Amino acid sequence: MCGFTGFVGETENAKMVLENMMNKIIHRGPDSSGMFVENEAALGFRRLSIIDLEHGSQPLYNEDHSLVLIFNGEIYNFQELKEQLISKGHQFVTHTDSEVLLHGYEEYGEKLVEKLRGMFAFVIWDKINKKLFAARDMFGIKPFYYAHTEGTLLFGSEIKSFLPHPRFNKVLNEKALKPYLTFQYSVLNETFFKGVFKLPASHYMTYENGQVSIQRYWSPKFNPTEQPLEEIVNEIDDVVRDSVHAHQISDVKVGSFLSSGVDSSYVASVLRPNKTFTVGFSDQNFSEIDNAKALSDELNIENVNKVLDSDLCFEKLNEMQYIMDEPHSNPSIVPLYFLSELASRDVTVVLSGEGADELFAGYAEYDGTLPLKKYRKLPLWIRKPLGVVANNLPDFKGKNILVKGGLPAEDWFIGQARIFQEKEANSLLKDEYKNGKTVKEIVNPYYEQVNKEDDVTKMQFLDLHLWLVDDILLKADKMSMAHSLELRVPFLDRKVMETAEKVLTKYRINEKGTKYAFRLAAARSIPKEFANRKKIGFPVPIRNWIRTEKYYAKIKSYFMSANAAEFFNQAEIMDLLNEHYEGKKNNARKVWTIFTFLIWYKEYFNEEE
Repeated sequence: MCGFTGFVGETENAKMVLENMMNKIIHRGPDSSGMFVENEAALGFRRLSIIDLEHGSQPLYNEDHSLVLIFNGEIYNFQELKEQLISKGHQFVTHTDSEVLLHGYEEYGEKLVEKLRGMFAFVIWDKINKKLFAARDMFGIKPFYYAHTEGTLLFGSEIKSFLPHPRFNKVLNEKALKPYLTFQYSVLNETFFKGVFKLPASHYMTYENGQVSIQRYWSPKFNPTEQPLEEIVNEIDDVVRDSVHAHQISDVKVGSFLSSGVDSSYVASVLRPNKTFTVGFSDQNFSEIDNAKALSDELNIENVNKVLDSDLCFEKLNEMQYIMDEPHSNPSIVPLYFLSELASRDVTVVLSGEGADELFAGYAEYDGTLPLKKYRKLPLWIRKPLGVVANNLPDFKGKNILVKGGLPAEDWFIGQARIFQEKEANSLLKDEYKNGKTVKEIVNPYYEQVNKEDDVTKMQFLDLHLWLVDDILLKADKMSMAHSLELRVPFLDRKVMETAEKVLTKYRINEKGTKYAFRLAAARSIPKEFANRKKIGFPVPIRNWIRTEKYYAKIKSYFMSANAAEFFNQAEIMDLLNEHYEGKKNNARKVWTIFTFLIWYKEYFNEEE
C-alpha cells in the first residue's frame, strides 16, 4: 500500500517540484520513496512496505527500462499471472506483485486490467512512445485523480499532491456544492477543485500527444441463476474463504477491524488474526465494543478496543477533512480515523467488511420498514397514483411510505444518504452555487442501464457506482492511509462478485431479512446471533454533540463566519442549528454536512500553503 503522484509536461525544476508533491502524501508511504524524472515525465512514489520488504521499492522498470511503473494497491493473483508471464519468456527481478503489471502490460497491453484480481491504481509511462497508461480497480477501492491543465497532465493518489505544481490553479468548483448537500459526499466526476477529476472505478486512461482518453473495462451485471439455496450458500462460503485467504498474503502483521455486524464478524472468523480492533463512544447505543469483544472471546482472539473522547474527535475534524481531499460529511469517518490509528500501533494490514451490503443486498433501505411492506400489499393501481401525488407535495408525515410504496426505485432512491432535499439545498445557497447537476441528472444514467431489473437490483447497481466508491471506499482509504495502515476488503473481489451476481433476488432479500443467503453462509463460521444482527454502521453521537454548549458554540462560529456568508443564507443555516440545539428538531445530519464543508473550505482555501 502506497501513494503516488506525478506529471507529464515540461516543468522547470521538475525534480524539486515532484519532491514537494511527494511530501504532501508521505503518510501513505513512510518507509521509502522513489522518483523517475526524465524529459517531460516525472513519477513519484511513497512506499508502505507489505510484500518483498527488501526489493519492492518503486518506480519499477521492465528489462530494457523502456517502461516505468508506479502502483498503489495489491494484486492478489500475481503469483498465477507471474507463472503465465514467465512461461511466455518474461524475466522477473523482484518477488513483488507490482512487477506483474509491467510484464503484463508488455504482454497484454490495455487488456491487462481484465486479468487482475485486486485493488489498484497505477501508472505506466512508455518512454519510447511517450504514452501514459493508467488504471483503477473494478470497484474503486484505490483512489486516482487527474487534472489536464496548460498542457500538463497531473495525476496522483490524493488531490493535495497537486498543490505544489506551478501549473495547478486551485479554484473551487462551484457546481459541486449543491449535490454534496444532498448526497453528503462529492458525487460528481469533477471534484470540488475545478479541473480535477476522478478516474472512475473500472476504467483505464491513456495520455498521448496531449490527449486524454478514458475507457471502461468492466461493469457489474446481476444475472441470477436458478440454483438451489443450499448450493448458492455453499458457493458464497467457499468464495469468501478463498478471498480472505488471498487477501491475507503479506510479509507484515495482519489484523481485522471488528464491529457487531455480520460482515466484519465473518471476515474475522475466517481470518482468525491474532488481534481484532474496535472503537466506540460512551454515549448509550453508540458503541459496538461489547459485541465485538464477545465474538473475539468466542473465537479466542484478542480484541483491542478504545472508547473515544468527544473533545479529541472535535480537535481532529480539521485534519480529517484535509486528509479526505474533498468535504465528506459521513460521521463514520470520525471513528474510522481513530480505529485506524488504534490498529496501526500493532499491525500494518487490516481486513474489513466493506462491500458485502452492496453485493449481497444488506441495506435496510433495500427491504423497507414494516409499515411500508404492509402498504406494498395493496394493488399497484392504488399505490402508484398516490405516490405520484405525494412526490410533488411538501414533506408530510407518511410521505415516504406513499412515495416508496407507489413509485419505482429510480423515482426516490439515490443511495444510503439523502441529507437535504434539492429545494431545501437551493434555499440555503447563494445564487452562484445553485447551478450544480440535479439529482436526476446524476442518478439517471445508472438507472437507464438497469431499467428492466427489479428495484433491489436497481438500488444495488446505483450504490455500487456512487455510494460504495465515493463514500464507503474513499473514507476507508483516506482514514486508514492517514495512519500508514493498509486496509483490505475481501468482499470486493472479482471472484466474490461473480458469485454475488448469480444470487436470486429472493435469496438476497426476503421476509426473513436482508442479505439472506450471505447470512446463512456466515452462520457456518460465527454464532447465529452474530450472523443475524441488524446493521448499525459506525454509530456516531453527533446529535448529542451538537446539543452540547461548547460544540454548539464551535459550529456557530463557523456558521457565522465570512466563509459561510460566501456560500449560504446564514439566517437559514443558523435556524437549522438553533432548532437542533434547542431540541425542536433533529437537524444533526444537515448541520454536520454544512459544518464539514466549512471546515474543509477553511483547510484548503484559507490555510493551505
